[in-house]
Amino acid sequence: MKVLVVAAHPDDEVIGCGGTIARLASEGNHVTVAILGQGAVSRYTSNNLNSMANVKTLNKQSLEAAQILGIADVKHFNLPDNRFDSVDHLSIVKSLEELSSKLMPDVVYTHNGGDLNIDHAITFRATMTCFRPIPSSSVSALYTFEVASSTEWAFSKFPPIFVPDTFVDISKFLNTKINALQVYEEEMRDFPHPRSIKGISIQAHDRGSRVGVSAAEAFTTVWRKV
Repeated sequence: MKVLVVAAHPDDEVIGCGGTIARLASEGNHVTVAILGQGAVSRYTSNNLNSMANVKTLNKQSLEAAQILGIADVKHFNLPDNRFDSVDHLSIVKSLEELSSKLMPDVVYTHNGGDLNIDHAITFRATMTCFRPIPSSSVSALYTFEVASSTEWAFSKFPPIFVPDTFVDISKFLNTKINALQVYEEEMRDFPHPRSIKGISIQAHDRGSRVGVSAAEAFTTVWRKV
């Protein structure tokens, strides 16, 4: 099976579904990650050399995390961080369509459309547009994941609200996810920030307890072929 994960920023792919990626890869599936944005550049002034150095660092870290998780390929699109709304929407969709035509994925994972982060919301919409369930599509299912410090901090005020209906047991892969997250050391925060190693571990155990396993990742089904 060919799996495509469409993430807005480096580290979103690990936070949102790193355990699921590791499990799918271990089962022999081919996983590709498309990272649309630069990530973290908005923390710097537009002409600061630190911003471009940060992009290079994050891209390198995404490749290191990919090795840990078993990701076969990572595609970087380098859209401006927290400024996806300044990019022509059609160009984002066309970029995804070009990737899709080459990859022909069977399953797609992406952000929840009601996240607080504007880039997450636009990524969701572009992915939805690209992977419409037309008869000729190779995709059989589209799922959204949650990202700590964006999904829950929207406080269910922006639709679509994240309501998980699919849980993946990552009990054997939580440590792998944590190892991949530690690669993004500058992106992690100290507990009780939700985007912390401890916070994400707690979330995994909470999701797991809901379905009777030690650790899980939660997803919302957007659509699935019957």
